[in-house]
Amino acid sequence: MNSFAPLIAEKLKIRSVQVDTVLSLLAEGATIPFIARYRKDKTGALDEVLIQQVQDEFKTLKAFTERKTAIEKSISEQGRMTDALQKKLEDALTLSELEDIYLPYKPKRRTKAQAAREKGLEPLALLILEQKPLTLLETAEAFVKDEIKTTEEAMQGARDIIAEIINEEETVRARIRKLFQETARMESKILSGKEAEAAKFKDYFDFSEKISTIPSHRILAMLRGFMEGFLRMEITPSEDEALFILEDQFISSSGDSAAEIKKAIKDSWRRLLQPGMESEFRMALKTTADEEAITVFAENLRQLLLSSPLGSKRILAIDPGYRTGCKVVCLNEQGNLQKTDLIFVHEAGRVGEAETKIRSLVEKYKIEVFAIGDGTAGRETEQFIKKLGLGLPVFLVNEDGASVYSASEIAREEFPDQDITVRGSVSIGRRLMDPLAELVKIDPKSIGVGQYQHDVNQNRLKERLDQIVVSCVNTVGVNLNTAGKQLLSYVSGIGDTLAENIIKHRNEIGKFTDRKQLLKVPRMGEKAFEQSAGFLRIHQGKNPLDESAVHPEAYGVVEKIAVDLNVDVQSLIGKEELIKKVEPKKYISETVGEHTIRDILNELKKPGLDPRTELEQFEFANIYKIEDVKAGMIVPGVVTNITRFGAFVDIGVKQDGLVHVSEIAHKFITDPNEVLKLNDKVQVKVTEVDPLRKRIALSIKQVGLSPKVQSQDRPKTQSLKPKTDTLKSQRVSSMEDALAALKMKFKS
Repeated sequence: MNSFAPLIAEKLKIRSVQVDTVLSLLAEGATIPFIARYRKDKTGALDEVLIQQVQDEFKTLKAFTERKTAIEKSISEQGRMTDALQKKLEDALTLSELEDIYLPYKPKRRTKAQAAREKGLEPLALLILEQKPLTLLETAEAFVKDEIKTTEEAMQGARDIIAEIINEEETVRARIRKLFQETARMESKILSGKEAEAAKFKDYFDFSEKISTIPSHRILAMLRGFMEGFLRMEITPSEDEALFILEDQFISSSGDSAAEIKKAIKDSWRRLLQPGMESEFRMALKTTADEEAITVFAENLRQLLLSSPLGSKRILAIDPGYRTGCKVVCLNEQGNLQKTDLIFVHEAGRVGEAETKIRSLVEKYKIEVFAIGDGTAGRETEQFIKKLGLGLPVFLVNEDGASVYSASEIAREEFPDQDITVRGSVSIGRRLMDPLAELVKIDPKSIGVGQYQHDVNQNRLKERLDQIVVSCVNTVGVNLNTAGKQLLSYVSGIGDTLAENIIKHRNEIGKFTDRKQLLKVPRMGEKAFEQSAGFLRIHQGKNPLDESAVHPEAYGVVEKIAVDLNVDVQSLIGKEELIKKVEPKKYISETVGEHTIRDILNELKKPGLDPRTELEQFEFANIYKIEDVKAGMIVPGVVTNITRFGAFVDIGVKQDGLVHVSEIAHKFITDPNEVLKLNDKVQVKVTEVDPLRKRIALSIKQVGLSPKVQSQDRPKTQSLKPKTDTLKSQRVSSMEDALAALKMKFKS
């Protein structure tokens, strides 16, 4: 068993054997989605979250062990290792404990204490620390020689040594660290003369809060103000309390020696302990705040990637614009570009021409749906299309990050002969068809659904967001015959190179008709096939199971079930009444357990079922700009971003409003995610509007208190069925506005 398994198991409240199994599978090259989906029998049905936590804890413990080994080696090479010191290192449970033990032995830059020791003043310092009755001046006189010219120089050198001894005493550091944890406050003040320049940090011009309660977004805001040179920041407990602790530990008399130790204690606190601990806690708070902000971003990204898809439809997509016109593209059911054009719907003399073009394109390409980017001129363009009376659904589509895709190498590969406006329009249309397949082409950090995303640890952010993308892609599954390189690369066990090879092979053979054909793809070994096959779907292939999430390694089990029921496999799929007759325990073997059997049966009931919800109709109120918004209005909106302090809601005026966490529910909540999800359709009451600062304050919980809601302001929602032909306006999501709102919020 892995030596870390018991520690990880204890922390995560699971069994050691489960941890050991996960670590073994990961070491063999298995991916988290594969382990969670196809190795439940071995792990005891651990989900992706717990498996990820096992991996993270393992990395942390491994780093801790490596650091301890390095410290032991350093001390041993100095010839200063003792049995007692070795025992202390072995008993250390945290990195801070390790570093405290190592501090006296850690190679450091030349210090005042080192200089004093070189002058022979350490014996004087130790005499003072003993606090025996003695005449200090006479004692110090004995050290006045060579570089030491006066008794005060000797005493100062001794105090420097005592200050360092105090700072490096591990029990002292433990007590002071506890004081910081329990009572320290994070304080900020505006630097003189920076008031106007630092207006966006106004809330922190004179701010103080205990570090034990301060939320992550405030930590990151203060740190940003500090790093940008606007705020002076300090993290510290009461100096009097800290000095009391130090004096309690080091002073045991009331003579001259005690007075000198008091001076050394104050110097040690102000020059060494407090700055060192402040730096440690600033880093720890930043790390914690980063992790929370990254978690917020990751959860929002998951919800965005799993947004409802429209599916295969013939789409006319429009990237709106005023002066430069609206770029129009027509896409077929597979998302392939059929036609491009340009219309001007915001110039009075050209509206007629635009109407003619749209009607012609709709008829020629048998358009079923309109997709309109939700940015500049989006709602105005929506109104133009609706007034044509074509009876087709009109969707406003989140275009956040579309410009990033348009200028990317991926877009250039897909459309080498088209300009960026065409690529952006195609992306808008494809996002409506399948948000996941299109959004994986964009760096997740470009999708503005986070808080302070540019301030957090970028490596950790990328790691977490990539994990989310991988999880979402494998949760949904991928059509092997239509998926692009980017989508395929996120499938368990594949990656960029294999994704390219799969597409090349697909182009050569026309299309895959059997999952086993994957083994003919260059560099697709047995391990990669094992990891990926269950997440790849082949529609209308030779084997009906290839269209399901049943792994090829379990096909034999399904065939045996079918034989026992006297039907073929095809006749078994989708027949719930027939499947209910199966007794799972009958098919358990050494290689297949009950978890796997039950997963297989559930999959057979609804093979290849997309876990994403159906698209819903939605219509904004008749407001189009912030000047139209008045306090007291009750309007429909769409949740576009969720942070720890509240949720941003798009009400259709290009400026998202903020529903503070205290205005979301009648019950007390600390996290908006407790009751809201991205893309939720909600009714909100406008409580405050500031057009100058472009701020809209909203409330969800106050809606029920309103005596009257105007009918035109009510959201209209119902499931979108494949053949619906009377849809009104649809809001998919609005991340660009949310990002703008976030920036506005943090500048205030």
